[in-house]
Amino acid sequence: MGTMWKTGAEQNLAMCGLINPEALPLIDKMCERYPDTPVVIDHFARLGMAGAIKEKELHDLCRLARHENVYVKTSAFYALGEKKAPYLDLAPMIRRVREAFGASRLMWASDCPFQVDPGHNYHDSIALIRDRLDFLTSDDKAWMLRGTAEKVFFS
Repeated sequence: MGTMWKTGAEQNLAMCGLINPEALPLIDKMCERYPDTPVVIDHFARLGMAGAIKEKELHDLCRLARHENVYVKTSAFYALGEKKAPYLDLAPMIRRVREAFGASRLMWASDCPFQVDPGHNYHDSIALIRDRLDFLTSDDKAWMLRGTAEKVFFS
């Protein structure tokens, strides 16, 4: 694991972790040990998969913001919280993560092909970020919908 994280730092290769909330403290330790390694936390670390967003888990995710090379995919809305479009129940979590990381370290993700499970679609998923969260500025949306992914994966 150490070799992989060291190589990630040397080659600017992001560690993209599909993890559950209980792994956040371990990721934190790896980020301390390898601060130059880019890290992308997929799907908010799946906070709220069992329903309610737990405060401690959200705190653990937001705590990772102190590591400047950690990014969060704001995605998999269909699998979190109430699991029901238009996903507005996730707004407080998204706001909190945006406050911790800043929009330039968040990125919407399609989560292809799962977003098309019955009752879910890409329109509702992208509309949550693009249209439905009044606390996001136009600059926030530009980062989350394009800029952050370009910075992390294509620069």
